[in-house]
Amino acid sequence: MAKYVYDFIEGDRSRADLLGGKGANLAEMTRLGLPVPPGFTVTTEACRAYLAEGQPPVGLFDEVNAHLREVEARLDRRLGDPRDPLLLAVRSGGRYSMPGMMETILDIGLNDTTVAGLAAQSGDPRFAWDSYRRLIQMFGRTVHGVPAEEFERELAAVRATAGPAGPDAAQLRALVETYKKVFAAQVGHDFPQAPHEQLYLAVRAVFESWNSERAVLYRRQEHIPGDLGTAVTVMAMVFGNLGPDSGTGVAFTRDPATGQPGVYGDYLVDAQGEDVVAGIRNTVALPELERIDPASYRRLTEIMVTLERHYRDLCDVEFTVERGRLWMLQTRVGKRTPAAAFVIAAQLVDEGLITLDEALHRVTGAQLAQLMFPAFDLAAAPAPLATGVGASPGAAVGRVVFDSAAAAAATEPVILVRPETNPDDLPGMIAARGVLTSRGGKTSHAAVVARGMGRTCVCGADALRIDPERGEFTVGDRVVRAGDVISIDGTTGRVYPGRVPVRPSPVARYLAGELAPEGDRLVTAVHRLLSHADAVRRLGVRANADTPDDARRARELGAAGIGLCRTEHMFLGARRELVERLILAEDPAERDAALDALLPLQRADFEGILAAMDGLPVTVRLLDPPLHEFLPPLHELTARVARAEARGEDPGRDGTLLAAVRRMHESNPMLGLRGVRLGLVVPGLFAMQVRAVAEAAARRVRAGGEPRPEIMVPLVGDVRELAAVRAEAAAVLAGVPGIPPIPVGTMIETPRAALTAGEIAAEAHFFSFGTNDLTQTTWAFSRDDVEGSFFGTYLERGVFGVSPFETVDAKGVGRLVRLAVAEGRAARPELTVGVCGEHGGDPDSIGFFADAGLDYVSCSPYRVPIARLAAGQAATGGGAVPDSR
Repeated sequence: MAKYVYDFIEGDRSRADLLGGKGANLAEMTRLGLPVPPGFTVTTEACRAYLAEGQPPVGLFDEVNAHLREVEARLDRRLGDPRDPLLLAVRSGGRYSMPGMMETILDIGLNDTTVAGLAAQSGDPRFAWDSYRRLIQMFGRTVHGVPAEEFERELAAVRATAGPAGPDAAQLRALVETYKKVFAAQVGHDFPQAPHEQLYLAVRAVFESWNSERAVLYRRQEHIPGDLGTAVTVMAMVFGNLGPDSGTGVAFTRDPATGQPGVYGDYLVDAQGEDVVAGIRNTVALPELERIDPASYRRLTEIMVTLERHYRDLCDVEFTVERGRLWMLQTRVGKRTPAAAFVIAAQLVDEGLITLDEALHRVTGAQLAQLMFPAFDLAAAPAPLATGVGASPGAAVGRVVFDSAAAAAATEPVILVRPETNPDDLPGMIAARGVLTSRGGKTSHAAVVARGMGRTCVCGADALRIDPERGEFTVGDRVVRAGDVISIDGTTGRVYPGRVPVRPSPVARYLAGELAPEGDRLVTAVHRLLSHADAVRRLGVRANADTPDDARRARELGAAGIGLCRTEHMFLGARRELVERLILAEDPAERDAALDALLPLQRADFEGILAAMDGLPVTVRLLDPPLHEFLPPLHELTARVARAEARGEDPGRDGTLLAAVRRMHESNPMLGLRGVRLGLVVPGLFAMQVRAVAEAAARRVRAGGEPRPEIMVPLVGDVRELAAVRAEAAAVLAGVPGIPPIPVGTMIETPRAALTAGEIAAEAHFFSFGTNDLTQTTWAFSRDDVEGSFFGTYLERGVFGVSPFETVDAKGVGRLVRLAVAEGRAARPELTVGVCGEHGGDPDSIGFFADAGLDYVSCSPYRVPIARLAAGQAATGGGAVPDSR
């Protein structure tokens, strides 16, 4: 039979998957000889079995009884003894810390008989009756779902009539009788008097709390798997509410906010642990314990040093002092702020407790991202107008504008507010301080582009009713008009009225070269860990950049080149008319004239980018989106032409454009005429772009530069497509003298390309995985549609632990990546392989790409430091230490 129960002495901290974090750490402290009350742990396996079958596994409570007898023998007390009863604490404890999400029940074993024994044994009837009322209250709420207010109402009434010292024993005894009546009225039967029945029901209730609404929500937020289950610890009760020589507290071995070494925490005299959490009484700072109880304080600080050196990390402990005797109730690797995470990691290296490699695993890319972005001073923030999806972190303040032209023309900071964005909005997004939409998610157009540019973005704020035509949006009965000031928080997704002050980030200033690494403890720690990550990582980090400014910023932030330069962003604004001329060309001469006009503009773009990235590779992706994106929307043109015809006027150019839009209309344009197909269908288009790259490189060589351009062909599905474009490119390159070698490669962004990678590699100098489209085509998802429709349901129901557009789907998309890498390199051993989709900036995905054997990842400039850190973690064995989750 399976073993479902372990004594504390039987486990250790390495068995957290089985014993939960709490049980494993209690076992570890027991093994260290620290003062832990006797107890045992019911395993996560038992919880999973219970949740699967709806009843405890066979033999579970026989094991519980056997271990309970050992605890009774150790303490010479018995559960249910009317003269000197053993009382038990039953607590949840999953693999990962989920503070406050699941249940605890204290004082198991009290009933109408044992309460008298507890009063006699303790010499304090008031304490005994208070413990009994706590049990009924906790048990009723946790086991039977009695609303907390049913008990709180009665307790408040008693406190209102009590003296300054609180209710006396008689009042508490009467309150217990009232509680029992409340219990019976709410539950339908009397409060159980059998101590063993109380224990069994408490264990079952803790199991069931794993699937409580708040626990599920917390797990979803923290990306904790829903199938782990919780362990249950059963421990002999110790009491902090036995008078002035007793108390309870929480302590940290360092300041979890700043990382500063010292004694941090709170202590409450004559109280139980839930009194500290509830905040119903004011605590004192932990150093006050030295005055109140010097011996307990001295022993506690000794234990904290022992634990920190043993765990080699910040520890969070809970303790109780029972009549001058210290008991340790819990320890865990403590949660901390992002700033404290970096500072503590560096301190532990200096103290010789961990290596620099280990220090990399004590921090996360998400923590570094939070340190890079400015933040609002929330103390000065009003109530938010609405909350959406925090799609691109940061704090942005500006006047509301509702269209791209207004944003681009603005002379002061603005927030671009749109129902959703599209490529036409790019100029406005570049000019705006932030972007706010009422539709879309973290991988919508607004989110992806904003992150790439380092713009603050809040998407999907569906409480907003945005009316661009009227120049206003409404939230309930409040109207915000163009020109009004708002503030948006891209981390929390909150939208505030008015101007909320922001604080600059010293880490961002350091990364941009504005601050030296010395002089600020946090900046020094970030510099130290990032420098070590750069020294050990095998994976290169490039940036996605489309302008010289983006390229310069990427280089400042540590990018080793550009992995994706999206040329479609160069065809907007004033150049759009030239693209229209290209599309509307009726003969080769008109088409060539349009291409000739575009050539010098493209050449200047590439020359600026190559100069900014001198000596580093720049991968230029040839034009990718459908051509109809460069034409006015069908509905607008139809309306304009209809109005002209109704007036008897010639629609002129609008009529010609409408015919072109109708001719090029596609039901699913993302799977239509785009990428390599566009280059093959529109003669001269790709040749013009290749020539622009080559001529820009030649100019840079003549200027004394070291340009390293690469040509990337998008959306290839068959080697013959690539061969045709490569032959055309080779002819163009041969006609431009004085250029360096310019490799031609392709994006792998369709399943067929991945499955035929061995053939494609024969014509490709390099591969770059476009994981956004590869995810869409592998899953048959339209990213812009599914995030706003059923992704929320999928996440809630556990179909996804995380969106496959945020973290690469290792089983599906990842398998295609591994296959393409293996077959591509088998055909061409020197093949360079990278990734340029959004996943290139995701730390979890970066670990996968490193393991899959890629040479580099490419991400938005502002995620380059995060990718550098993640690449260092991948080279030294993984991500952040899981116990700090």
